[in-house]
Amino acid sequence: MKKLLKNLGLWIIIAMIIGIIVGAVMGPDATMFKPLGDLFIQLIKMLVVPLVLVSIISGAAALGETKSAGLVGGVSIAYMLLTTLISIIVALFLAVVFKPGAHVGAEGMAAINAAGQAVAEQSEAPTTAGFWETIISMIPANPIEALTTANILQIIVFGLFLGFGISTLASERRHKVVNGLSAILDALIWCIGKVMLVAPFGVFGLIADATGTFGFDILLQVANVLWIDLLAVLIIGLGLYPLTVALFSRVKLKDYFKAMIKPQVVSFSTASSLATLPVNMDACDQMGISKQTSGFVLPLGATINMSGNAIYYGLLAIFFAQFYGIELGMTEYVSIAIVCTLGAIGQAGVPGPTLLAAAVLVAAGIPLEGLPLFYALDRIFDMIRTTLNITGDAACAAVVDRFVKR
Repeated sequence: MKKLLKNLGLWIIIAMIIGIIVGAVMGPDATMFKPLGDLFIQLIKMLVVPLVLVSIISGAAALGETKSAGLVGGVSIAYMLLTTLISIIVALFLAVVFKPGAHVGAEGMAAINAAGQAVAEQSEAPTTAGFWETIISMIPANPIEALTTANILQIIVFGLFLGFGISTLASERRHKVVNGLSAILDALIWCIGKVMLVAPFGVFGLIADATGTFGFDILLQVANVLWIDLLAVLIIGLGLYPLTVALFSRVKLKDYFKAMIKPQVVSFSTASSLATLPVNMDACDQMGISKQTSGFVLPLGATINMSGNAIYYGLLAIFFAQFYGIELGMTEYVSIAIVCTLGAIGQAGVPGPTLLAAAVLVAAGIPLEGLPLFYALDRIFDMIRTTLNITGDAACAAVVDRFVKR
């Protein structure tokens, strides 16, 4: 009973249910509870920028340690980043094609258009930029200004650059800096934990306001994202990863699929890449992958290989852009793809998806207010994306092992 009382996820779900009921009963008057949600969103915004900066610098600096692994580290990181980028491109394509956030009732659409107009009045309309303009805009002329304006893409570029610079320092100096960054990251994670304590109140306020303003139909729209997310995961998990195993490894596809059944079941039930690590290593042994390779690649993958997360964040961004009637240009799509891909480097140790999801929305200029709509289903999304993540880790180990043996 005590565990149930301390289960934050349970309280968030209860808060959502109560919020839906209150919003349905009170209608537009439920707006009176919106300040509770605004307070919660403001606390999240407070932590997004420092968390992304410190996480990216720390992750990039730690990746410098893989230089001693030479080819193994280089091939592993290249494989993970490339497959993650492909995953987010697939997710964005499916979201643009199926438009999960665009099909709402007439009343809901009128309210959404009003919200979108209000958002547009508060910020500049996105403009479509060319290739070089997009690339140049990623580089901050003033990193401090990027921090103060919450330009997430520029923050990530600066953080990666500084992190890789730290990785070139002498071992003793590098460890001091990395340990210091880790301490700051731990402190930020503590802050996140405290902010999440008020999440049920914030979720209640936002859901009550959303239900009262937009109607119950808007909640049904969230289910559209779930099946598109599952479709994208199946395309990557049953298409891309097996294709790389078939083309670039010595592991037979039959052995790969057979060995992955157990770790996939464990990852789906635990929603934890680290908890699945021992089972995944055993699966790699069954495929004939050397312990030296799997012992290096799988822990690294559990830290930075987050293709499932990238798919989810991309879908959220497009959903809310469609939801609020925000037109996205080339710059916004590139920002979403890069933030989702590179953001995975700083994902390890951060509880829950909220902060990085918020960073993706901020990078594309999309309001955060609708984010709690997905809280109730987050456990299901987490189980799905974790299963894809560990599947990619094993595929990466199979590919890397061929290069090592050669």
